[in-house]
Amino acid sequence: MSYDRTIRLDTDFDTTVTAVRKALADQGFGILTEIDVKATLKAKLGHDMEDYLILGACNPPLAHQALDADRSIGLLLPCNVVVRRDGDTTLVQALDPGTMVTLTGLPALEPVAADATARLDAALGSLA
Repeated sequence: MSYDRTIRLDTDFDTTVTAVRKALADQGFGILTEIDVKATLKAKLGHDMEDYLILGACNPPLAHQALDADRSIGLLLPCNVVVRRDGDTTLVQALDPGTMVTLTGLPALEPVAADATARLDAALGSLA
């Protein structure tokens, strides 16, 4: 089962992060959390790795609808978007919102997942 939506870009990491933030904002997503995995692993473990950033993106109306359908869905919120270097390219990956429906089996989440998928796909598509 695929659980991601991924694009590969020929842009550098910082340029991509800036573009991802704008693309998500254009689709109604705010960034609630940000985890710099590279910096965290370096600081905590002394481990060096490629640039790797996790953005916790949230569209409040969609989150509200999802929480109304299933209060436990907060375990899958916000929508994680990863920007990471992979060789000479930068990957942008988003958790497929359809995963919420697959994992919960709740039909009430289908329209929320469909809307979130359309918005994430539009954001990712604008980057290519």
